[in-house]
Amino acid sequence: MTIIVYFVVNDYIYNHQSIVISQGKVFTVNTKDKDDETEAKIIHALISHGYSVSIPIGDNDKYDIIVDDNGSLYRVQCKTAWTNKEGTMQFNTHTQITKERKYHENTHHGEVDAFLVRYPENEELCWIQIEEATEQKMELRFNAKINHPSINWAADYEFDGRI
Repeated sequence: MTIIVYFVVNDYIYNHQSIVISQGKVFTVNTKDKDDETEAKIIHALISHGYSVSIPIGDNDKYDIIVDDNGSLYRVQCKTAWTNKEGTMQFNTHTQITKERKYHENTHHGEVDAFLVRYPENEELCWIQIEEATEQKMELRFNAKINHPSINWAADYEFDGRI
C-alpha cells in the first residue's frame, strides 16, 4: 500500500516526493538537487570574486559553507528563493524538524552569520546578514507601487562581490 501526503502552499499542490501540480501541469522538483545547484552556483560566485570557501563534512551543521574574507570567517546558509507574488522573491529563514513526534521551528540566529540567497528566475544573489533577516520567511521586493520603510528591497542586498 502506498500513502501519498499532499499539502497546498501558495496555490501549488505538493506531495512528499516534491511533485508540483500547477495550473494542470505536473513538474518534478527534487528539492535536494535544487539546493545542491544553488550551493554550487553560490560557491562559484564567491570563488570568482576571490573568496576562499570551505565546506563542512557531513550535513549536521546549521551553515552550508564558510567564507574566508581575508581572515574574517563567515558561517553562511545557502538558500533558494522563490517567487512569492509578482515583483518579489521569498526564502525561509528558519528550519523545520519533527523530533519525537513534535514539530519544531528553529531560527539560525547565533548559528550562522549570513544567508546567501539565489533567485533562480534571474540568477540574482543576495547577501543578508543574520541580524537583518526576519525570523521565519523573508520577502525581498524588486519593485512596488509604494515605498514603505518596512519593504526589504532586493537591490539593497544584491551580492556584487562584497560581503
